[in-house]
Amino acid sequence: MRDLFSLKNIRNLVIVTIVFGIIIMAMSGYLTPVFSFIFNPVISTQSWLSERYVAFRDFFTSPRDMATLRAQNQALEQEVAQLQSEIVALQESLSQSEILFTLLDFARSHPEHEYIAATVIGREISPYLQYVIIDKGSNHGIRYGMPVVTEEGLVGRIDAVIANASRVKLITDASMTVNVRLKTANVDAQTTGSITGEISLGMVPQDAEVQTGDVLLTSGLGGTYPPNIFVGQVLSMQSKQNTLFQTGSVQAVVDFQGLSAVLVISDFNVVDISPLVP
Repeated sequence: MRDLFSLKNIRNLVIVTIVFGIIIMAMSGYLTPVFSFIFNPVISTQSWLSERYVAFRDFFTSPRDMATLRAQNQALEQEVAQLQSEIVALQESLSQSEILFTLLDFARSHPEHEYIAATVIGREISPYLQYVIIDKGSNHGIRYGMPVVTEEGLVGRIDAVIANASRVKLITDASMTVNVRLKTANVDAQTTGSITGEISLGMVPQDAEVQTGDVLLTSGLGGTYPPNIFVGQVLSMQSKQNTLFQTGSVQAVVDFQGLSAVLVISDFNVVDISPLVP
């Protein structure tokens, strides 16, 4: 019995010694080649199986994921487009509101007349005709010949009217003549439009001292427009010998290209004096 016990102890001691020795050798790096030889094939096999699994999974899930991503991208693009459209509409609405408030302030500061506010809904693109269409007509009290202004100055006059719209001929039109007064020189003159949209100044007395930048106001002569409406400023003047009048060019104060809203002077009685002119 004692011999058997001693044999077991010896065997256990040997096993412990061997295990301890293996641990020491492993920690010292002596067994690394052995471990590599044993485990590398296992690791390689595991990596290969993992790659095949990922490829197999992606084969079935990628098309679905791509379709989902495309749908999400399309939805986002539509949302962005909708937001951009709403922003543009809001900006236009704010801009139009600012213009209308400005016109309202102008009307309040010039209570000597009554006004009908109108929005520009069309314009002639031909360079030979200078007019715009507004959204007010005879149903709103608009009549032929009524003067049209903005807070900046004179736009033109009503040239044609239907129930819910009117045509405004601009002072830049070749057929339009406006009787004006040079504020500084205090002399009367006339402006005339052209097929190019430029405004010329004529009928300026030779002895009038006119400078670049001088202001032109409606004179009220001729019965077409009320007096003292801002028309423009002198750009240049030309004077020739043996002529009765000076001529020049005028810069209108109204931005006709950006015109979006106007005021129609509704209480001005246009007088046609042409039958009285010899």
